[in-house]
Amino acid sequence: MDEKFNSPKGFGQILDLTFSLSKNKFRDFFMILLIFMGPIYLLQALIQLIFGVGFFREVGGSGPWYEQVASSFGETEINMGANLGTGFVGFMSYFLFPVASAAILLAVNHIRKNEEYTIGSVIKQAFSRYGPILGSTILFSLITFGLVFFPILIITLVSVLGAVALPALGIILAIILFLGFAVGIGYLLTRWSFYFGSVVLGEGSPGYTRSWRLTRKRTWALIGLYIVFFLIITSISVAIELTFGLFLGNSVLLSLITSVATIFTTLILSVGYAVMYLDLKIRHDADDLKDMIEDYNVK
Repeated sequence: MDEKFNSPKGFGQILDLTFSLSKNKFRDFFMILLIFMGPIYLLQALIQLIFGVGFFREVGGSGPWYEQVASSFGETEINMGANLGTGFVGFMSYFLFPVASAAILLAVNHIRKNEEYTIGSVIKQAFSRYGPILGSTILFSLITFGLVFFPILIITLVSVLGAVALPALGIILAIILFLGFAVGIGYLLTRWSFYFGSVVLGEGSPGYTRSWRLTRKRTWALIGLYIVFFLIITSISVAIELTFGLFLGNSVLLSLITSVATIFTTLILSVGYAVMYLDLKIRHDADDLKDMIEDYNVK
């Protein structure tokens, strides 16, 4: 087993290993994602071109630069055909992108075991688990929708009723309920989110029970890691989109550049998730071993 994986890791160690793997195996991971995400984004760009979105649109007009940039985005009329086509492409991605993340998880697991692998072999392994992966992912999406939709409905109703009685009361209730539901939803989704690793590695499907066990005593650290990854990914995406948006405006080329940035940020998140899951697995296996030793000593 690779020495970097053979012991439980702290918050900083998980981040360090994530970026180390992303750097050292960048070609392999990027190629895996490109195979699945590249054609989707190219198809999206072609649909935009077909429906009249310019490939390269310069920021024109007079006035301050920020007004020129804003006008370049505002000048684009609502293009129903392009929007429908892009929506269809996004729907297709829902069925393909999880396989890419699964392949990266399998590759990281091979690295953990010091096993040789090829891009083709991990993709083939990922497809062999396609049914359980898709089924569990759809179920997780439905759970997420329910956890978000009903609290929003409750917050809205309570806020409106409170505002009728006293406007300040409605605002206070909305803030308290929002914070409470946000923490609760984040906690539950974190506890269940590692179903994916369980399904991909064939350790249980749909994997929610195993995920709940694995995340015991580590939930808040995992939430913190998710927040850090979210901030890193958001910062990279916003910086790239704003920077290139100054020169390209609302164009197909800008869409392609942001798509490449999305592949890069997805790589970081996928590797980070794999490292987090394998760390949980090591911790859980070590706890199981301790329990077996204690049971043996008692007997």
